[in-house]
Amino acid sequence: MRFQLESWPLNRLAYRYTLELIGSLRVGRSWKGPMRRSKADKAITHSKILTVAAKRFRERGLEGIGVADVMKEAGCSVGGFYKHFGSRDELVVEAMAEAFKDVDRWEEQAADLPAFLEAFLSDADSKRAALNCAVTAFAGDVRHASTSVKTVYTQRVKHTIGYYNHGLKGGDAQSRRTRAILLLSAAVGAASLARAVNDKTLSQEILKAVRDEFIDLAQRPLPRPSRLSGAPNDDRKPGPLAGRN
Repeated sequence: MRFQLESWPLNRLAYRYTLELIGSLRVGRSWKGPMRRSKADKAITHSKILTVAAKRFRERGLEGIGVADVMKEAGCSVGGFYKHFGSRDELVVEAMAEAFKDVDRWEEQAADLPAFLEAFLSDADSKRAALNCAVTAFAGDVRHASTSVKTVYTQRVKHTIGYYNHGLKGGDAQSRRTRAILLLSAAVGAASLARAVNDKTLSQEILKAVRDEFIDLAQRPLPRPSRLSGAPNDDRKPGPLAGRN
């Protein structure tokens, strides 16, 4: 008996699946169309949840929004949460990783380290920086978080130190790393402090002071290390007693 598809009261999706099924039967293989679509739908939903969680965690803190609110904003039922995550901690870990992707894009768009610091510590971009720089946004909460959350954050800090390190010139590996840690620590601290105070003038003063000093540091090549370890880098001429026993 031949299929009379034209007479079936099917919607477009069912009609497409029916054609796929018939094609699969003709070549003797099992049909997996709806399963593939189900996985694709789940991936899209998962991405929506992570996008909402990453944004809200940055804005309100890791404990500032519950699972129910995240799921609702993502357009999902609360009951569907465990189809995507084993626990709330797992959501936090994945959302942090998602948030750090924005930092990656921000670093890639900056022409160099001074340009990155200029944008990060500028008053005009302070709101954007607060959202994009998850390193700053999560700094206060992570110390109370689980080991898995701390691990994700630690890996990000290591990556960012490397980014700063790569943007510095001169010196040796250790001196560049030391300056990179200094720049990152002070930049995160200054941004956090400037956004915490409710005095706009003071906030701008904090950002400007650190920005001006650190852009200069980022542009200035580090001095070459001394050839003799521990020897002072001193250009003074020897005194009249030099060389005497």
